[in-house]
Amino acid sequence: MLSVSNLSVQFGKRILFDEVNVKFTQGNCYGIIGANGSGKSTFLKILSGEIDPTSGQIHLEKGKRMSVLSQDHFAYDKHPVLETVLMGNKYLFDLKIEMDAIYAKPDFSDEDGVKVGDLGATYEEMGGWTAENEAANLLSSLGIKAEMHYTLMGDLDNKDKVRVLIAQAIFGNPDVLIMDEPTNDLDFETIGWLESFLANYDNTVIVVSHDRHFLDAVCTHVSDIDFGKITHYSGNYTFWYESSQLAARQRAQQNKKAEDKKKELEDFIRRFSANVAKSKQATSRKKMIEKLNIGDIKPSSRRYPGIFFEQERDAGDQILNIENFSKSIDGELLFNDIHLNLNRGDKVAVISKNSKAVSAFFEILIGNKEPDHGEYKWGVTTTQSYLPVDNSPFFDTNDSLVDWLREWAKTEEEKEEVNLRGFLGRMLFSGEEALKEVNVLSGGEKVRCMLSRMMMIRANVLLIDEPTNHLDLESIQAFNNGLNKFKGTVLFSTHDHQFAQTLANRIIEITPKGIINRFSTFDEYLDDPKIKELRKKMYL
Repeated sequence: MLSVSNLSVQFGKRILFDEVNVKFTQGNCYGIIGANGSGKSTFLKILSGEIDPTSGQIHLEKGKRMSVLSQDHFAYDKHPVLETVLMGNKYLFDLKIEMDAIYAKPDFSDEDGVKVGDLGATYEEMGGWTAENEAANLLSSLGIKAEMHYTLMGDLDNKDKVRVLIAQAIFGNPDVLIMDEPTNDLDFETIGWLESFLANYDNTVIVVSHDRHFLDAVCTHVSDIDFGKITHYSGNYTFWYESSQLAARQRAQQNKKAEDKKKELEDFIRRFSANVAKSKQATSRKKMIEKLNIGDIKPSSRRYPGIFFEQERDAGDQILNIENFSKSIDGELLFNDIHLNLNRGDKVAVISKNSKAVSAFFEILIGNKEPDHGEYKWGVTTTQSYLPVDNSPFFDTNDSLVDWLREWAKTEEEKEEVNLRGFLGRMLFSGEEALKEVNVLSGGEKVRCMLSRMMMIRANVLLIDEPTNHLDLESIQAFNNGLNKFKGTVLFSTHDHQFAQTLANRIIEITPKGIINRFSTFDEYLDDPKIKELRKKMYL
């Protein structure tokens, strides 16, 4: 379907890809993974023809159509929503424009009639006469209501634009579908729809995503970028991660017999395949895992930050009590009538259809904002540490990483440079990187700094607002693991389904009409029919 031959990409002295040879075949979904800066987005741009490689070729099978999820959210601002979707199938859309132009000619001739007839026959063969209906159905499935279909794209908010651009990308059943971070700005319900659509898609999908649940739901293969090469592995992200970790442990076991290692890997494949078969996300694609060769499993060279949260002291039974909270901003009611009592050790996912409500909720609890009504009281034995969605005020300084982190150290021993640099090294700031000025760090590096700060503070209550923004898969995985092992209390918001499902034992949804408060996993919460009905009423 789509092949890459002898691909090399070099920027100055830096070699991003070196003689890459891979094929993407029909019926498979490939999740492109790699550390930040490894070239994931660059590779997609090369596949789509947006940029040229230094050398090598990209070959798309003759007669096949490629579609790419647009990253430019302003490119179609002057076009109506429905027309934007139709533009996803460029050849079909251009046919329609050409026919419309001929029909509009004031001197319409017999020759024009013959030509438009030929064009119309091709248009009909391609399903042109039902295209608008199909596009409208796609939009409705993605939550874009019929009354918005003739609205200009420029009049939509960013979240609705993303939905329209996804509809544009998948419209007309492209043979190769390329998507870079398609779940950004989507709610859990829309992500679920997209997961289901792609898991059952018959053509080729190539996707970059930091959403592990999404990759698990849709991928038949993981395509790992490492050392300038791309290697395909059968299975989804969790299978790749767990099998590579197992292979790494085995590599460290020098004295273990080869036969024992083989049996351990075979048992792992068998267990994983059985779990996938029982999963509600299971599709026929994932049965490919059962066909894996032991030789396909290799340890990854990927580095994971060392994220471990400890408490300076245990909290007592009284953690947090909230009475009659309400908050409005600029005339918009974010939440009202919030009553809550937090238990020691709760891992609470705080959700809302309005992300501003969640951020305001956290900002009040940490003391940066005041509620309009109500009050809250932290237990006297609690200490809090906060990771805000906007961390920029923390980095408005020319301090080096070492000096920046020293501010949060609690003891003289911790403040010593050798210990600070060792700490930063565990967070993947090694060597001279520890001396970089913090105001020039990337988004992901700043989040790793904020996590370092939280670990230094050693609070027994962590408040975390959208923690996976800007992090790569390795950091997300390590962060997730660290919070799972933390013995204190956590309140967090996230758009990462896997993060919420594996961490939360309690779900709190804050709405303009009060709170929904359930002790359950995230999936149980989303799937409960009674809660679905209640959620509808709370947002009316």
